[in-house]
Amino acid sequence: MCAGGALCPAAQAEEPTDTTEISNISLQGVEVTSRGPSTRKLRGSVTNTDMISSGELLRAACCNLGESFTTNPSVDVSYSDAATGARQIKLLGLSGTYVQMLTENIPNFRGSALPYGLGYVAGPWLQSIQVSKGASSVKNGYESITGQINIEMKKPQADQQFAANAYVDTNAKVELNADGNIRLSKRLSTSLLLHGENSFTSHDHNGDGFMDMPKLRQIAAMNRWAWMGSNYVFQAGVKFLDEKRRSGQDEHHISPEHHGDLYTINIDTRRWEGFTKNAYIFDHENDGNVALILSGSHNDFSSTYGHKRYATGQLNLYAQLMFERKWGENHALSTGLSYNYDNYHQRMRLVQDATAELDRSKEIEAVSGAYAQYTFNIGTRLLLMGGLRYDYSSVYGSMITPRFHGRWNPGEWLSVHASVGRGMRTPHIMAENNFLLASGRRIIINPGVRQEDATNYGIGASSTIYIANKPLTLSGEYYYTHFSHQLIADLDSDPHAVTFKNLDGRSFSHTFQLEATMSPFKDFSFTAAYRLTNVKVDYGQGLVEKPLTSRNKGLFTVSYTPMMGLWQFDVTCSINGSGRMPTPYTTADGGLSWATRYHPYAQLNAQITRNFRHWAVYVGGENLTAYRQKRPIVGAENPWGTDFDATMVYAPLHGAIIYAGFRYTFTKY
Repeated sequence: MCAGGALCPAAQAEEPTDTTEISNISLQGVEVTSRGPSTRKLRGSVTNTDMISSGELLRAACCNLGESFTTNPSVDVSYSDAATGARQIKLLGLSGTYVQMLTENIPNFRGSALPYGLGYVAGPWLQSIQVSKGASSVKNGYESITGQINIEMKKPQADQQFAANAYVDTNAKVELNADGNIRLSKRLSTSLLLHGENSFTSHDHNGDGFMDMPKLRQIAAMNRWAWMGSNYVFQAGVKFLDEKRRSGQDEHHISPEHHGDLYTINIDTRRWEGFTKNAYIFDHENDGNVALILSGSHNDFSSTYGHKRYATGQLNLYAQLMFERKWGENHALSTGLSYNYDNYHQRMRLVQDATAELDRSKEIEAVSGAYAQYTFNIGTRLLLMGGLRYDYSSVYGSMITPRFHGRWNPGEWLSVHASVGRGMRTPHIMAENNFLLASGRRIIINPGVRQEDATNYGIGASSTIYIANKPLTLSGEYYYTHFSHQLIADLDSDPHAVTFKNLDGRSFSHTFQLEATMSPFKDFSFTAAYRLTNVKVDYGQGLVEKPLTSRNKGLFTVSYTPMMGLWQFDVTCSINGSGRMPTPYTTADGGLSWATRYHPYAQLNAQITRNFRHWAVYVGGENLTAYRQKRPIVGAENPWGTDFDATMVYAPLHGAIIYAGFRYTFTKY
């Protein structure tokens, strides 16, 4: 396996060498199409990894990365508040801060990019997504606690020469995407990817005076280069993004009796990313190679919530030098050195006082590290992988993160996997949680914030049985995450404040999931899954359920592709169980500000696609059950008061959305 990951060449077609003359023969092109599962577990990987292919991404509109997990039972994506449109991932019952996000095996979307990063990647740019649960490889760093999500973008050396996509929905959102590849020579290729979206109209269906969803304008562009040599492989790219979000009270929806300033929310982001990968393959037979990866990003982020403000210029630099080689069929070694640099220049005002001075601060951390990872492989039957990292932080000192994975495949009918590993991460409180400013809560940050530290244990199995000669794949898995140190956001001790403090007690997550996939007849397949989650935290008065976390979830997806795939019908139904709300306060009339628990609810998404040779048109709907939270913003009538809170979100914020679009692809090669 090449150390450069997606950098390295697949089996490359060699130039024909037979010069025998062939004449007077006319051949008609024949296209052979094979349809396989669009989401599958990688049994050949020692980690517990789900591969989400481009085919799976086409089952829904997937305007961005955050909408790419609609049909995935393991990853939940929800809104973090009712005002900004920020989305957060949950994996194994815990928030996305404990999931390491990677772009082609390079750590990405850190700090201030974390709350909004799911919207920074256009869905049509994606080639595939790999979701690894539990402790993951030490190669990518020490930060992964509940898992890794790695996205693979479209490659410049791919056969597809041009693609375009357009989307429009009933909320007046319009999106356009285009990408094209040019082969400059047999080895050298380049590509350009473009994205633009705009929400033209504000909506306030619940009549609270606040926009249901922000008006958003985003443009993004990426240029990539690839040199695919026989011994030297090179890739490089640069990406630019400019995004503006406008939310809060809108003059078109506010009551005529309203007097005073409008409570507006403005979030502006300008982001640059760049990377280069270099790999020298010195032993093709044993996958022997040395690779150097360099990347950097600058996230210029500015936000206002009424008179509150948070802004930062965040610089991240990353370097990794890797060596990998196999010894025979059974042994493989991967070693490497890494360096990560984070620099945050922050400006903030955490009170609703326009005359208050901005607080200025810096957060700088440099981490250098080294790792070694050994893999033992007996054919496809037994895979064992152990890894150890040592890192030194300029802020927290030494860190040691061991991880172990094992997989046993006694036959085609059964696969068993297990893992254990430690993960650590540095919290950046306001960069990662600035959406909490969309409330009247006081922000309290206790001194002496420690680095977060957790151990994850996992075990699971999958089996394939045949019913009427049709394969039924069953899988089950259990994960336990235990925190030794954790930064907790306490919303319970004081309903009018959020306190960031170190864990003083226990914090853990238990997750159990069952999944079944089957294709009972031609062109028809379904997936059914159930997940039970138990997440508890001690906020200082004993263990309680983590708020805004559903205990149960069910997912059922169906796909039907008749007429050799000319038509495609996809339906996804999810049922989200009940959960605990943060402790409410008592209102002036003696009632509670919000219920202590929320009820289960169901969501239904559907899409119909008609495929042509180069074209596809689709129409679909999201949240067709039209369920939405009735009062997502508490105290909306007085957003300048202490009772205002837009962060008590547990359900969809919009009703049914109908959308339509088209896709065009052209391949010359």
